[in-house]
Amino acid sequence: MQNQSVQEGKMIAIISYITVIGTLIAFIMNQNKHNYFASFHIRQAIGIFLLGLLVNFINRYSNFDSLDMILGIGVLILWIIGLIGAIKGEEKPVPLLGEQFQEWFRNIS
Repeated sequence: MQNQSVQEGKMIAIISYITVIGTLIAFIMNQNKHNYFASFHIRQAIGIFLLGLLVNFINRYSNFDSLDMILGIGVLILWIIGLIGAIKGEEKPVPLLGEQFQEWFRNIS
């Protein structure tokens, strides 16, 4: 049963990592299905994109170029880890903030 849920939600989970528009499309696609696997990755993608916005805001208003680059690369790595997890059918939170993303966005299904 669990494997069937993963297979049914895999495409939605992958779409959720493709830009913010992809996350919105995945959210809309999952409204009728309420697939847990897809919801898990939608929450991860939302968290990563919001983190990216925060890093972008920090980049604009700070003078720490090397820190800005490190934070940007860190967000990119989290995005890649999340996307690879969706492709592999894994339900592993991204490092550092993945568990918090699940908690913060738990009402998103």
